[in-house]
Amino acid sequence: MLNLEFLITSFVVVLIPGTGVVFTISTGLSHGRRASVFAALGCTLGILPHLLATVLGLAALMHTSALAFQTLKYAGVAYLCYIALATWRDQSALAVEAGSSAGKATDLVLKAFLINILNPKLTIFFLAFLPQFVQPGAAAPVFQLILLSAVFMAMTFVVFVVYGFLAHAFRKAVIDSPRVQIWLRRSFAATFAGMAAELSFADK
Repeated sequence: MLNLEFLITSFVVVLIPGTGVVFTISTGLSHGRRASVFAALGCTLGILPHLLATVLGLAALMHTSALAFQTLKYAGVAYLCYIALATWRDQSALAVEAGSSAGKATDLVLKAFLINILNPKLTIFFLAFLPQFVQPGAAAPVFQLILLSAVFMAMTFVVFVVYGFLAHAFRKAVIDSPRVQIWLRRSFAATFAGMAAELSFADK
């Protein structure tokens, strides 16, 4: 359940640049470190509905046949391969806008919340991601899913805050370097491909 593999995999997943990361970085660059914390909080809260949907859906699936798990597993493999390919082929620069209005803290949290809650791919990802870390034959699979979700959310918040702080402090080294961006995207793509390969051989 809550093991080193889950922590490392979750860390890699959270590190992947997405809309939430871009928004947090943009906020950190434009409005400072404190604002980036509110952005990170909003992005983290935005994944909560997706995790709840996953927990409620998987609670029933965990009590069905092994076919359900295999179906989810290969759906996860296909989805992770898609992410790996899309990340590898993405040539767009990590762009930010420095002239946007800071607004109130509640506005930042709400905006960041909506960015993630309106992304339907998150639910699909968690459906593919979380089941492989639930112990087979567990007496309380729902509790395990809730614990895994809570740890994932906590890690998301911490990593996003670090993204915002680094963006504010090291803009020239990270944001304005196309070479660094290419290296990061290719590393993330390779990691997703490795996760897909590992999941394809998983057997519970």
